Amino acid sequence: MLPRSLGIVPPPPYNQLEPVQHGAAWVRVLSTGLLNENCVLVTDAPSGGCGFLVDPGSDAAQILRMLDSSGAEVQALLLTHGHFDHIGAVQEVREALKVPVYLHPLDGAIYAGSADLAGLLGAADFQQPAPPDAPLRQGQVLTAGGLTLTVRELPGHTPGHVVYRGDGFVLSGDTLFPGALAPTNLPGGDRPQLIAGILRELLSLPPDTRLYPGHGRPLSVADGRANPLFRRRLAAQAGTLPT
Repeated sequence: MLPRSLGIVPPPPYNQLEPVQHGAAWVRVLSTGLLNENCVLVTDAPSGGCGFLVDPGSDAAQILRMLDSSGAEVQALLLTHGHFDHIGAVQEVREALKVPVYLHPLDGAIYAGSADLAGLLGAADFQQPAPPDAPLRQGQVLTAGGLTLTVRELPGHTPGHVVYRGDGFVLSGDTLFPGALAPTNLPGGDRPQLIAGILRELLSLPPDTRLYPGHGRPLSVADGRANPLFRRRLAAQAGTLPT
C-alpha cells in the first residue's frame, strides 16, 4: 500500500485484538505505522498456544505488548512481501523473540532496498532488518502446535508476494482489499499477474472464506467476487453472463 503522495490514501486502521476463531486457528490483527499496515498474530489457541506473527510492519513495542498479553509462543516471523511498511519491526521483534524470519526469495531485493523507499515516503523511523533466515516456496506447509498454514505464491504487487492459507481464512497481504486491488506501480509490480493470482489463489476458495489483507478491514471471498472486475472474469471462465 502506498501513501497519499503517490495518489493512494491508506485505509483507516483496523484492530482485532480479541482473537477470532477460524477452525483450529485464532487470529488477532494490530494496525501499525503511518500506512496502517496489519500485523497479524495467528495461534492454535485463544490464549497462549503456539503460532506465527505475520508482517510486523512498525511499532515493535506495541506488537510485543500484544504478544505478551496473548501469552502465545511465536515460532517464526512470516512475511507476505518485502515492502518497508510490512517489515519495519522485524529486527526488534526477531531479537526479542529469538525466532527466524521467512521471506520468498524473489522479494529479496525489495526487502534489502526497503530503507530507500521508506526514506522517500517519509518513514523516518524505519529500521532496515538483517537478511531473512529462511525461504518460502509454493505449497510449503508451516506448522506451529495445532496450527497449519500453507504458502501460496501470489505475485503482482511484488515478484515474491505470498499469501498464507488456513482453515477458512487467508492472510492475504497486499493483494485484494474491499473494493480495490493492491497497487502495481512500484518496481516489480504487474497488474495482469496480480489479477490472475487473485482469481487463482483467492477467489477460487469457498465464498465465506475470510481474507485478512495487509491494510484495512477483512473481507470475504464473496465480497471479492462481487467486485465488477472479477465478476466479469469469473463469468467468462464459467461461460455465463454476469448478473
